[in-house]
Amino acid sequence: MSTPRAPKVAGIDSTVPSPPHTTAHPGARAGIPATASLGAPLPTTAAGGPVGSGPIGGALQLQDRLAGWVSDLTLLQELTESLIRTGSLDGALREVLRAGAALVGARRGMAVLEPADGQGPSLTVGLGLAHAELGTIETVPRSVTSYGRILDGLDPLPEGALPRPVAHPDLRSEEDLDPRHREVAARLGYAASYALPLATEAAGKLGALVWLYDEPAEPTERQRHLIGLYGRFATEHLARLLEVERARVRIATVAEELLPSRLPRVPGVQLAARHRTGPHGGGDWYDALPLPEGALGLAVGSVSGSGPSALAAMGRLRASLRAYAVMEGEDPVAVLSDLELLLRLTEPARSATALFAFCEPAARRIVLAGAGHTPPLLIGEQRTEYVETSLSAPLGMLSCWEAPSVELSPAPGETVLLYTDGLLRRTGDAMDRAFARLHAAAASVPKADRADPGAIADHVLRTVLPEGLDTAGTHGTHGADDGEDVVLLAARFE
Repeated sequence: MSTPRAPKVAGIDSTVPSPPHTTAHPGARAGIPATASLGAPLPTTAAGGPVGSGPIGGALQLQDRLAGWVSDLTLLQELTESLIRTGSLDGALREVLRAGAALVGARRGMAVLEPADGQGPSLTVGLGLAHAELGTIETVPRSVTSYGRILDGLDPLPEGALPRPVAHPDLRSEEDLDPRHREVAARLGYAASYALPLATEAAGKLGALVWLYDEPAEPTERQRHLIGLYGRFATEHLARLLEVERARVRIATVAEELLPSRLPRVPGVQLAARHRTGPHGGGDWYDALPLPEGALGLAVGSVSGSGPSALAAMGRLRASLRAYAVMEGEDPVAVLSDLELLLRLTEPARSATALFAFCEPAARRIVLAGAGHTPPLLIGEQRTEYVETSLSAPLGMLSCWEAPSVELSPAPGETVLLYTDGLLRRTGDAMDRAFARLHAAAASVPKADRADPGAIADHVLRTVLPEGLDTAGTHGTHGADDGEDVVLLAARFE
């Protein structure tokens, strides 16, 4: 009687090697639950012998194989779903390392992102390895490391072939191992490694993953198959995140070029600005320009929309405001009225908020007007309060915009903080709570920092956005609106 053949089951590759039945899977040490094991022990007869022949034994073997396949597919589905939820290159690489360590039964590892097209970004992250330990590994000559062989194409391959995994089952017994490699392995306490290329035909070569074993070991055939499937999916996901990151960098570069390259030096006032473009490229902006007779014009604003079109509109709006400020800057209402007319005639489908302040530093006098913009914050030794401004609609929302201006006189040493509502939205709080949070942050500026507008702006950012300006909006872990720009412009009057 012939042995039954495994039937074709939808979604299951019948060419997958059979689950191992004689040894426990190393992944159990890495935290894989028992329900997600890669195999199960063979059934036995009442006498203790294996059931391996006859129709009953064949059916049990088939059932065991199918159970192994289903378990593997369930595990891969869970791991890929966790990977899909990552939204940054750093987070995705860490998730891939964690999942891969469970699949191959390792405890530590490192990921090296180094796209073959040379356009970057380059990134190295570790699992169970401190920053200093990663640096120690990088002291090994790159040409003798497994990730270096993959990234630099040092292993001979057929034309157009993708790099293959590199295994070192027992580094201690390899006679031709580079002495520096042997020394670093002994110092860090790993005895074997398994490296997997991050490469597919569609995505190209993006990097390499390396897992480190505490004792001599290497993945089984089935583990290699599963990590290969997961690695191909991970490479495609990383390729998509890479394109998003490159687009974000390009947009941020354009946005920075549209804003002032440096702030002017005007007697009687110190200036500092902080700006960060969101991942989608918004239209928040700021400006500071010297005006006749020692005056100074300060402006912040936000254009509706995101992406390249919003950046272009922001550049046009800022350039127009500079022209109006030079002609009639002493009347902020006239400046914003002209800007509103221009916006309505040239871009009727777009709206914008703006605030313009005409400053006379020698007299410590400020006249400002706002169009749908957040009120400035006055920060000093004796007071921390929002400036009372008239409630008005954004530019482009009404057939004719006009609102009264407000005049204030900051005391010596006080700082006026202008900002866009992206700062408030990135907190993830309701607007009233976000305003209270900003006020509390300004009131808590240390006395030693109050003489430096840059230090004031940095303190406010650190306090309002605990995750920091550089990382806010990249991981989506704080409930904030991740697409928002952030702009702060601080002016300290002497």
